[in-house]
Amino acid sequence: MAEELFIPKLGQTVEEVTLVKWLVEDGAQVDYGQAVVEVETDKAIFPVEANARGVIHVGPYKEGDVLPVLTVVAVIGKAEDRFAAGAEVPSASAPASLEVAPAGEGQLTPDVEAIAGDGSKVFASPRARKLAAEKSVDLTQVSPTGYGGMRVAERDVVAFLSQAPKVTPVAQRMAAEAGVDLRTVAGTGPGGRIVKEDIARVAQTAPLVAPAVQPMPAAPLPEVEVTERIPLKGVRGIIAERMGASVHTTARVTLLMDADATEFVAARERLKAKVAEEWGFAPGYNDLLAKIVAGALRKFPYMNARLAPDAIELVSRFNLGMAVDTERGLLVPVLRDADQKSLRQIGEGYRQLVERARSGRCLPDDLSGGTFTITNLGMYDVDGFTPIINLPEAAILGVGRIAPRVVPRGDEIVVRQMWTLSLVFDHRLVDGAPAARFLQYIKQVIEEPYLLLAG
Repeated sequence: MAEELFIPKLGQTVEEVTLVKWLVEDGAQVDYGQAVVEVETDKAIFPVEANARGVIHVGPYKEGDVLPVLTVVAVIGKAEDRFAAGAEVPSASAPASLEVAPAGEGQLTPDVEAIAGDGSKVFASPRARKLAAEKSVDLTQVSPTGYGGMRVAERDVVAFLSQAPKVTPVAQRMAAEAGVDLRTVAGTGPGGRIVKEDIARVAQTAPLVAPAVQPMPAAPLPEVEVTERIPLKGVRGIIAERMGASVHTTARVTLLMDADATEFVAARERLKAKVAEEWGFAPGYNDLLAKIVAGALRKFPYMNARLAPDAIELVSRFNLGMAVDTERGLLVPVLRDADQKSLRQIGEGYRQLVERARSGRCLPDDLSGGTFTITNLGMYDVDGFTPIINLPEAAILGVGRIAPRVVPRGDEIVVRQMWTLSLVFDHRLVDGAPAARFLQYIKQVIEEPYLLLAG
């Protein structure tokens, strides 16, 4: 039987992609893991690899088509197999139901289809949808295990039904009308079955829901000429959504601290002269700062944390997000296990991430999994700023420019290279004094860079 090739889910926020280029011709022999088509998200271009070995039969898609994720774009099998004729290119709003059929056989039912439930998209096989409809199961409540955990299979619905509480028809109808979750109700009927008295009891004791607060009407926009409208979608839309969520959900506190970077600048210049030729690049301030911050996170692990619904979780890996300005907008590729890397490895990894981000060819793992972020605006002559926390991380370090300043030094007034650092942290996870000790340690290593040798 031919294997269907899907557009994979390329991140939590990605629902559709643009087909960039087919890398193989229809009817070509392909091997498992071979890149066969390139697709573009709002962030980058990704190759889609063959999930089987055999002859590929390409669907009716061409460069520039916008396709929902999990769309079947080809089948891989025998030479006599074929992609079903007459399939239409789906609209951007919903995945198409594509049919695949081997030559000489009846067409197969599509194995993936979008379903509108509570406003979210759910992907399920036809058999799963049929069983769910028969048993009045809301597919948004079913945990998917098919296709890498992204598609509800029939077995998932069966498992859900086996775990569902036993309830009488009358009680089930009363629960639906009262908005009672049956999984929270203890049944008192025979065999633990939920009866109407149980629903009545829960409905009476349920807390009253406060009426929704009506938002203030927006002030009318002034009547001025609009020169351009930039759609709030893609990277810009994602930034707007995430940054808005961060501002409205975190208890942000900002600490500002000036570090005397004179010795740090001198150490970097000496390092450049020694290793630039051997390494193939001159180590920069971001490389050195990443090394310092990785060591600081190991020393103060409470800064390498995230907020769970019922706990503060300290995570074991130290993955640094390094904010990068690109033509697509702000991207934050992640330097993984930065605490285990040498300065040279940090520099090499950082440059690879930046190159892929700016060329639009980030790998799927490049933009996820960060535990702490560094963002540097010093190259734009910014002295200091207050960045927004990249959820679900606990904090972010803002870095300004290194600039000469007149400062007191003992009984003298001298000119030193000063560096302004701004640590923005979520007070729900970290208190002010512990956060200050973390930032103070970073300052200390900047001012005495030989301490890097002790890390």
